[in-house]
Amino acid sequence: MPAPAEGLGRSRQSAVYREGIHGRRPVVPTDFAELERRARRACSAEAWAYVAGGAGEGRTMTKNLQAFERRSIVPRMAGGNTERDLGVELLGRHLPAPVLLAPVGALALVDDESDVKIARAAARHGLPYLFSNQGCQSMEECAAAMDGVTEGSPRWFQLYWSTDEDLVDSFIARAEAVDAGALVVTLDTTLLGWRPQDLNLGSLPFARGIGIAQYTSDPRFNQIVEDRIAAVTSGAVEAEKPEVTLGAIRTLLAMSRRHPGATVANLRSLVPRASVETFLDIYSNPGLSWDHIATLRDRTRLPVVLKGIQHPDDARRAFDLGVDAVVVSNHGGRQVDNGIASLDSLVDVRAAVGPEPTVLLDSGIRTGADVFVARALGADAVLLGRPYVYGLALDGEDGVHDVVSNVLAELDLTMALTGVGSLDSITPEHVRG
Repeated sequence: MPAPAEGLGRSRQSAVYREGIHGRRPVVPTDFAELERRARRACSAEAWAYVAGGAGEGRTMTKNLQAFERRSIVPRMAGGNTERDLGVELLGRHLPAPVLLAPVGALALVDDESDVKIARAAARHGLPYLFSNQGCQSMEECAAAMDGVTEGSPRWFQLYWSTDEDLVDSFIARAEAVDAGALVVTLDTTLLGWRPQDLNLGSLPFARGIGIAQYTSDPRFNQIVEDRIAAVTSGAVEAEKPEVTLGAIRTLLAMSRRHPGATVANLRSLVPRASVETFLDIYSNPGLSWDHIATLRDRTRLPVVLKGIQHPDDARRAFDLGVDAVVVSNHGGRQVDNGIASLDSLVDVRAAVGPEPTVLLDSGIRTGADVFVARALGADAVLLGRPYVYGLALDGEDGVHDVVSNVLAELDLTMALTGVGSLDSITPEHVRG
C-alpha cells in the first residue's frame, strides 16, 4: 500500500505544529472568529467601519453566513484517495485552487502598500487577484509586483462603469496592457449603499484621496481634471468656496499625501482636491444598463465577467449577451440590507443556467469548508474577501498569504475527510440542507 501523500492540509498543519514545538504560535489565527477579533484590534475605527461594515442593519451580511450554516457536509467513507487535486480550469487558464482574491477598495486604510502586498501574496499561491477599481496602487504597479514573484501571474481587473465613456475605454485598454485575464464589471454599486458604520463616523475614504489610484494614474482622468481646473480658473465655472476647519485642513493634507508627487508641491496645487471632486462626480454610473454591457464585446478582447448577479433572470440575460462568466454576489452585504444570501442565489442561478456556464460565488466565504459547500452547490470557484483583508491588517503580505494557505489547507482536508479526490467529484450529494 502506498504511503499517504502529504497534501496541502497536512503540510500546513505540520508547519504550524513544528513551529509550536519551538513555542511559536501563528501570527494569523487559523479560525475566522479569532482572525476577525484580532484584526479589529489592529485597525483604526475608520478602517474597521469600511472593511467590516455592511448595509443598513447588517442583515444581508448575517444571511450570508447563515446560508452556509444551514448547509451540512455529508462525508463519505473509505474513498481510498491519498491525494487531492484542487485544480480548476477557469476562463481558459488552469488554477491550482478554486479561490480568487476579491477586489476590495481603499485598503490603504489598513496598510499603505495594501494592493501590492495582496498582489504578491496572490502570486505566491499562483491565484488570481482582482485589481480593485478603487485600489490604492495602480493596476500597473500591482501587475509588476505579481510578475516580480512569478512572471505572468494571473490577475483580473474590476471595472466600475464611469459616467465618462472614454474613461471606461481607458481602463479597459490598461487592463489589456497588464495582461488581465478578465474584465470584471461590478453591477451592484452604481451608488453607494446605506452604510451606517461609515456614516456615523462621517468617513468616506475616497473624499480623502484614498482608493482613487486607478484614476490619478489614468491619462483620460487626468485630462478631465485639467479641464475642470481650467474651467474654474478661467471663471467659466464658479468654484465652491470651501469652509476652512481643522478637519478640512486634515483632509487636504491627506489628499496631498495620497496624490502622486511630493506632498509639499501637492499642497500648493489645485490638482489633488480637483481629482477627488472629479472622482466623486464620475466614478460610477447610476444609469448603467444592459445596453452598456452589450457594447463590451466590441470594446475588449478580454473575457467579460459580470459581478453582482443575484437573480436567475439576470444570469440568463448576461449569458445571452455573450459574457464569459458571472459572479453571484451581494457585495459582501454592503449594498442592500436584508438582501438574499449569495449562497442561496447561487443555487437559483445554477439551476437557471445549467451546468456549463462559468459561475463564481462571492460574499460569505470564510473557510475551506465554505469553499467545499460552494463548489457542491454549483460554484466553479469563489472570491475570498474580508478574511484576507484581516490577514493584511495583522501581518501584511505574509498575513494575506497565511489566510489563503489556511483556507486551501482546510479545503484539502475537507475533501480528504469526505472521500473526495478532486473538485469535480464534489457534488450536491455532499451537502444537505
